[in-house]
Amino acid sequence: MKRLLTAALWMLSLGVFGQSLSVELEPITIADMYGAHSFATAIDDDGRWLIIGGRVDGLHRRQPFAAFLEEDNHKNVLVVDINNNSFHTAALDVLPTPLFEQLQSTNPNFHQRENTLYFVGGYGYSATVDDHITYPNVTAISVNELCEAVVNGEDITPFFRQITFEDLAVTGGQMGYIEGTFYLMGGQYFEGRYNPMGPDMGPGFIQEYTDAVYRFEIEDDGTEMAVVNFQETVDTPVLHRRDYVAAPQIFPDGTKGFTMFSGVFQIDQDIPWLTSVDVLSNSHAENTAFQQYLNHYHCAKIPVFFEQSNTMATLFFGGMSRYYYDDEGVLIDDVNGPFVKSIGLVERYSDGTMTEYWIGNMPGFLGSGAEFMLNPDLNFDNNGLLTLPGDIAEPILAGYIIGGIECGQENIFFINDGTQSAAHTTIYEVWLSQGVTNVESLAVEDQNLLQLSVFPNPTQGALTVSYFCPTARTTATVEIVAENGALVKSYEVNNAMSGYVDIDIDTDSLATGSYVINLTVGDHTGQTRFIRKAN
Repeated sequence: MKRLLTAALWMLSLGVFGQSLSVELEPITIADMYGAHSFATAIDDDGRWLIIGGRVDGLHRRQPFAAFLEEDNHKNVLVVDINNNSFHTAALDVLPTPLFEQLQSTNPNFHQRENTLYFVGGYGYSATVDDHITYPNVTAISVNELCEAVVNGEDITPFFRQITFEDLAVTGGQMGYIEGTFYLMGGQYFEGRYNPMGPDMGPGFIQEYTDAVYRFEIEDDGTEMAVVNFQETVDTPVLHRRDYVAAPQIFPDGTKGFTMFSGVFQIDQDIPWLTSVDVLSNSHAENTAFQQYLNHYHCAKIPVFFEQSNTMATLFFGGMSRYYYDDEGVLIDDVNGPFVKSIGLVERYSDGTMTEYWIGNMPGFLGSGAEFMLNPDLNFDNNGLLTLPGDIAEPILAGYIIGGIECGQENIFFINDGTQSAAHTTIYEVWLSQGVTNVESLAVEDQNLLQLSVFPNPTQGALTVSYFCPTARTTATVEIVAENGALVKSYEVNNAMSGYVDIDIDTDSLATGSYVINLTVGDHTGQTRFIRKAN
């Protein structure tokens, strides 16, 4: 089901507003380089990118026999030299079987600590087990040495070490690292072939969300390693999330931590979460005062902290989402979770409040399973958080977006035969700058607050207008306006209590055509459209 929602933001360029942050994307093509998505990344001391794991096809198919095929696993080490516009590869099949199998898995959890990339878990076909599994392994990869070996065509086997730790058999989570402690947030354990009909249909499968934040240390002397001080914090109502974006944050009091943004799926229904979760060294908390409408699935992200204003900005690039803006600036609600073009921004201010902005679009339905590769010449920390002392005087090259899924249209799940999407091969420079604040963007807050929707749409008679009333004892005004601007109907609703409100409207007297609904609730406004069809 799709519902049209309010949008008071009309933009033709990639500009944004609260912190005045702007984004420009410049495409780069490296000749003959293939695409991949849902992989792990690292950067060596020469600025070369290490890409390992993931897949080289597009969106997974829905049929169990065709989903997550072994032949589409990413079975190479890919090293990209962006400074010389070149790439090199080495086959993983020279490694011992346990390493070869895990390192071609998809949606692994990963983090680079100095020269070591830790590759944790991941999902994929194991020839050893003869089934799809989530790997219970932690693999340490020597980044500088591996990149050099790949570029020079030398043996890569000395640069991998692997241990087994069953509690870290997780896929689709997110990892970070602060002051000696690793954080693995969310994710799931999945065993068997994917089947949208459920775990008891066909070949069946086992799916268990972690519902948890794992905190642990890795003792590693370069030869031997061990996971120690493993702690599990389970909170099913809040942490039941996977395949999302977690971003490092500097909170208003200066504390460092992470925010888990959105993710899938809610416990009682197959729709994304709209809330976020802040994760600190010994606690976590759901932020129910903030609702995220854009960029619900895993995509490339850039966290930027502005020291002077104590503002935390997090950028999101495309992916998949329940909500997106159409070409006319109308927010669409599609519970199928389609591919989207949206570039979103979430800002956290010095008082702790958060606001989401739509700042423009990707050049296509791109970004799902992509990663951001930072510019090592800028002030990024070891979690990929960029700190800026003040305003951006001149545009800066923050880094690059690589990989992800490219799709030809929003919804392909039920028609997907493997040809509608593919791994994206274009790389994008990401330039950040600051411009003039546009106060019109603040109207997006009203949309998020009122949650205005209409259904069914189109309609042949009865129409329900649904919205959220934020305060009690408030009068709401609903106006129906024709395409020529004429007011054709008006209603007043006295809201004795706050909460969700449904208004049933009879449209039998309306001529066929398109209409606008204007909603005013106290000081808040919203707007959406509906179509009246012939009976």
